[in-house]
Amino acid sequence: MTVPSHLRYTAEHEWVDLAGGVATVGITAYAAEALGDVVYVELPEAGSAIRAGAVCGEIESTKSVSDLFAPVDGEITEVNEAVVADPGVLNGDPYAGGWLFRVRVTGSPELLGADAYTALIRGA
Repeated sequence: MTVPSHLRYTAEHEWVDLAGGVATVGITAYAAEALGDVVYVELPEAGSAIRAGAVCGEIESTKSVSDLFAPVDGEITEVNEAVVADPGVLNGDPYAGGWLFRVRVTGSPELLGADAYTALIRGA
C-alpha cells in the first residue's frame, strides 16, 4: 500500500500536504480501500472555518458512512468539485486527483510522518 513520504498523516487516515501556509487534504489509500466504492462526498464550504479533530464532512461508500475529520485549524480556501461530482476518484487516485480541500492553516497538531503512519496501519 502506498504511503507517500512527503505527506503528513492523521490517525483518522487523512493526509496533509503543507506548502506555504496552505494545506491540501485528502484521505489515504488505506482509507479508500477500507471504505470500498465511494459514492458520495460531503465537504466543508470554501470560507468556512475548521478545527483540528472536529468533523468537517463525510464520505459515503457502498459499505458505510464515515466522518471526515479536520487535520488542522484554518479556513477552507478551495474544495475539489471534481471529487464531489465523481466520488469514485477517491478509490482510483486518492493522493493526486482525489484531494478533498485546501485550507489556510492557522494551527496544526502534531501529524504523523510516513513511517509512523505505516506502523499505524500495519497494526490495524
